[in-house]
Amino acid sequence: MNESVKNPNQQSYWQEMGRWVGFEETYDVEAGHWGPSHISYLTFKSLVQIRRTMNTGEGMPVRSLWGQKDTTGTAEASMVLVGALEFLERPTIAFVRLRDAVVLESALETLVPVRFIFILIGPTTTDMDYHECGRAMAALLADKAFNQAAFQAQSDGELTDAVGDFMDCCIVIPPTEIQDESMLTSLIPFQKKLLQERLHQSDPKLRLDPLSQNKPLKVDTRPPPEDSLARTGVLFGGMIRDLKRRYQYYVSDITDALNAQVVAAIIFIYFAALSPAITFGGLLADKVDNMMGVSELMISTSVLGIIFCLIAAQPVLVIGFSGPLLVFEEAFFNFCKSQDIEYIVGRVWVGAWLVVIVVVIVAFEGSFLVRFISRFTQEIFSILISLIFIYETFAKLGRVHTFLFDIFMCILLRNMSVMKSVTHRPYPNTALLSMCLMFGTFSIAYYLRMFKNGKFLPGKIRRLLGDFGVPIAIFLMVAVDISIEDTYTQKLVVPKGLQVSNPKMRGWLINPMGEHKPFPIWLMFASVVPAMLVFILIFLESQITTLIVSKPERKMVKGSGFHMDLLILVSMGGLSAIFGIPWLSAATVRSVSHANALTVMSKGPKPEIEKVLEQRVSGVVVALLVGLSILMEPILKMIPITALFGIFLYMGITSLSGIQLWDRMLLLLIPKKYHPNEPYATKVSTKRMHVFTAIQMVCLAVLWMVKSSPVSLALPFVLILTIPLRMFMTGRLFTEQEMKYLDGDDAKATFEEEPGVDVYSETQMPL
Repeated sequence: MNESVKNPNQQSYWQEMGRWVGFEETYDVEAGHWGPSHISYLTFKSLVQIRRTMNTGEGMPVRSLWGQKDTTGTAEASMVLVGALEFLERPTIAFVRLRDAVVLESALETLVPVRFIFILIGPTTTDMDYHECGRAMAALLADKAFNQAAFQAQSDGELTDAVGDFMDCCIVIPPTEIQDESMLTSLIPFQKKLLQERLHQSDPKLRLDPLSQNKPLKVDTRPPPEDSLARTGVLFGGMIRDLKRRYQYYVSDITDALNAQVVAAIIFIYFAALSPAITFGGLLADKVDNMMGVSELMISTSVLGIIFCLIAAQPVLVIGFSGPLLVFEEAFFNFCKSQDIEYIVGRVWVGAWLVVIVVVIVAFEGSFLVRFISRFTQEIFSILISLIFIYETFAKLGRVHTFLFDIFMCILLRNMSVMKSVTHRPYPNTALLSMCLMFGTFSIAYYLRMFKNGKFLPGKIRRLLGDFGVPIAIFLMVAVDISIEDTYTQKLVVPKGLQVSNPKMRGWLINPMGEHKPFPIWLMFASVVPAMLVFILIFLESQITTLIVSKPERKMVKGSGFHMDLLILVSMGGLSAIFGIPWLSAATVRSVSHANALTVMSKGPKPEIEKVLEQRVSGVVVALLVGLSILMEPILKMIPITALFGIFLYMGITSLSGIQLWDRMLLLLIPKKYHPNEPYATKVSTKRMHVFTAIQMVCLAVLWMVKSSPVSLALPFVLILTIPLRMFMTGRLFTEQEMKYLDGDDAKATFEEEPGVDVYSETQMPL
């Protein structure tokens, strides 16, 4: 949009004040540069003046509009010229439509052919705001529907009617004070409804080509996207289809990695994979009496990760240890300990049955069952894992205080036999420092994550600090711990080199018949029960992660392999039990982060996804680097164990983000007028919503009781029972429409950083 302005010598000239490339950009004359892109906001008065001026034949302002395309794909522009001239007595308007678009070299910065020219000039004494009228006309020409109508209009009346149609879809906000931006969120669904009604009546594809009405419509003859979960009815049919679909791209899986963005993704995902390996390794060692720990988990993450990325159908997935698997390992260890069974040997037979189970499931294409796992089940499980994380954090901190109290009592009683078992003398501030290290680690990691979505510093720096928040927090707390020399804190136990965590009790090869005593034969067959339970956990997390990563919005073209990846992942975990290393699953947050890091966005005011660098190299290199990190044993031994408790707390709290059940639990304490503008709160009565929430909370309480009981191994089986419960409720307790709002899969793919949004909000599965 060009506007008539005067220089210091009172000479008039045209100054470009605005341009539209999809969105509006305003030129800051004083600063000498263009401002950021934003949605056009127009005054109702300017639209009325434009329409009235068109009806009376008086004049209107004009602006430049770029980026419109005809059916041949050629970009075309429109020009809007507005201004006030003292010698004019009344406004004058001209609207010109050129038969053939012409390049006006001196008019625009870019050599784009111009189709429409709009001019509005008038006297300075009129009440017309030429600047706002120019913005309004430029916004009209930027609108596809109006642009099409203007091209096809045969009279002034048709052009005026097109302005009226535009005004019919505009939203007028009364002149009231808006106290909070959230008050405007209700406009979005209303605007979408108006746009749908308008686009239904207008086909933008007919734009700018008068002959297009006589051309036959092009029909897309390509086959619809293949459903990876559709059953073939043939044994191993789904896996064979995965092989055929994915392995044809194997060469490009290597060549596509020749990109600088892949290198950046490797650096980021390395730390994203290393931090959980160290954290979960230390916690796992504490849970299973050091039978497995950091070294076993890092080797498992490395070796299995390399194999998976080399042969998997979806190498973008990042595999690793997770909270649900940690809960299972603890329950299985406690069961073995109570029955006087060798835990590490029992895992070998569980692993053997895992291989049998996954072969049967893949043979009969059982991956289709993931369709029945709704967010009703996912969110109950996620809340449970988060609560376990949070509870265990404070329980472990309490044990530190209890340990110090026992030492203090020993000193008072001068029980030298007990004191000899204490390897470190009890410095008085150990409990206080341990608590500070835990909360310090949590606070730094948590607030760096929040800072990532803030407004301070450039976006790249914010994302860098947020993405590396966990290692930054651990590093700073290690520095604090080292600087306080006169207070003892318990450190992470890491064996030197490639040693196992507990060399006195096990080696790198586990004897299936028993390490220190014969393993009962009946238990070899009974191990099928815990094998089914751990299979349920891996199936849930891995298949749902694959669904999220493979969303159509991500524009991945090489496809995924639900059946094949499940077979590879579970078989590797089962066979690796003979070496005494943990089994793994697809890690949801790490996999989504990996996919986001490999996503190539288009340039422009509103970036869109162009493609994803689907390749195998980044996953292989990350897994290799994690394996080499075991040589960092001198550094890892400096990490206070309570710092890992802080990361445990961080994972528990951040896992609550994006879980609708948690949001609805909070709504139980919030008045209705403050409820969010979400379908589950607006489309369903508050009472019905609270009943649905209460049912999920009861299920959560039952799962917690099972987890805390001697039959904690049955936790995955009880979780699966929530699936038929959800089916029973549909049509009986809640209508189909209510279940759609309360239990619909409305999670969306997150590709760019938005305020308050990150990858934790994309999935209901735990870390």
